[in-house]
Order: sequence, then C-alpha cells, then structure tokens
Amino acid sequence: MAKENSKRRLITSYHNLTPEQQAEVTALYPQGFSEIMTRYDKPDGTFFYTVPYETEDTYYMVKIDVKIDDGQDDDNDGYYDDDDLKGADELADQPSDDPADDEM
Repeated sequence: MAKENSKRRLITSYHNLTPEQQAEVTALYPQGFSEIMTRYDKPDGTFFYTVPYETEDTYYMVKIDVKIDDGQDDDNDGYYDDDDLKGADELADQPSDDPADDEM
C-alpha cells in the first residue's frame, strides 16, 4: 500500500470523472454535498466548491456545480401584468359593485 503522501493530488470537475467515479462520488455522499463542500476563492474574485474523493492512487478535490441564490427571481414568480392574465382586459372594463373601487 502506498504512503498517504505519495498519492497524486488533483482538482477536477465532477463532469471530468469517469461514469464509474461519478457513481462512487454520489454513493459516497448519499445525503448530498452541502455538509462536506469546501469553498475556494480564486485571486480574480471568483470561487468554486469541492468535495473530497479518494482512490487508491489519487486524492481528488472534485469541483461541484453550485447554483447560488442571489435573492432575485429570474422568472418573477407571482408577478403578473394585466396582459399576462387571461381575461384581465375584460375584467378591467366591467363596473365593480365594491364602493372602495370608486375611491381610486
């Protein structure tokens, strides 16, 4: 058995692993990666996340694609223009029985 220090150390993308290695990484973390991921900041201000994966001869830090929630909704869930609602023009043209609508 090789000494721990003699193993190659590589950083690679999950997508660059063989299908067998991808299956091993997935099996190694059945509950997902969020608890084990490590963030690495690059000098240009960008960053990436990795998880450890070890084979007989190599110690990998596997880059994992992570979607960061920046607090903005790209698809504007819950927001509708009148034009987006079917029949909105017809409803807008109908008189209302609610006296509060007359105050507008």
